[in-house]
Amino acid sequence: MAPVQIRNALRPILLFDAAACVGMGAGLVVLSDPLAGLLALPAPLLFWAGAILFPVAAYMAAVALWLPGNQPAVMLVILGNVLWVIASVALLAGVVTPNALGVAFVLGQAAFVAVLARLEQLALRATCPHRQEV
Repeated sequence: MAPVQIRNALRPILLFDAAACVGMGAGLVVLSDPLAGLLALPAPLLFWAGAILFPVAAYMAAVALWLPGNQPAVMLVILGNVLWVIASVALLAGVVTPNALGVAFVLGQAAFVAVLARLEQLALRATCPHRQEV
């Protein structure tokens, strides 16, 4: 995507990321017990992973609405997403032993978050063309 096309995309991408956090957070908190059985993942892990997404979503929404051009604020969102992906993959390296559906769930949500982080990075780069190292 050319920078001209993505230049105004940062705010909607951040808002979409915030909405995705709220949706996933609600699903994990409300359905942690049934999902634990379905995915062979610990219910407390699912519950607290979901619960942590609410303040993250609030931060993302605040950045999108009030600080979309603030490079450090947006970089913190991107860094948080990258760390979420790393933590998700690390879980599968022996911390938990989910079934095949659980592995697919963890890897699928990690891939989704990785795509969002990349889109946010590209959109930030387009809004700060003089800062190409972003």
